[in-house]
Amino acid sequence: MDKQYSYADFLKAMAQTGKESSAEKLLNEIYLDMFLNIIHREQSYCRIIDLIDGALDRKDQAAFMKYTDALHHLQNMK
Repeated sequence: MDKQYSYADFLKAMAQTGKESSAEKLLNEIYLDMFLNIIHREQSYCRIIDLIDGALDRKDQAAFMKYTDALHHLQNMK
């Protein structure tokens, strides 16, 4: 995931005569990558929350700290 796209790449794709489909393909790829990143982040968030709840239920302080650190890392990636 996390591909790096540039506005320059998009403009190059748009500038190619008769290649509008190339620009459309690039935009579709960008949107798909963004969508997959959002879905992956949401699934990771839910999984970590479940792990935190389990650690709290078990009163496992080490696991709780590990998972809350992972959650903070995930939230800071935005």
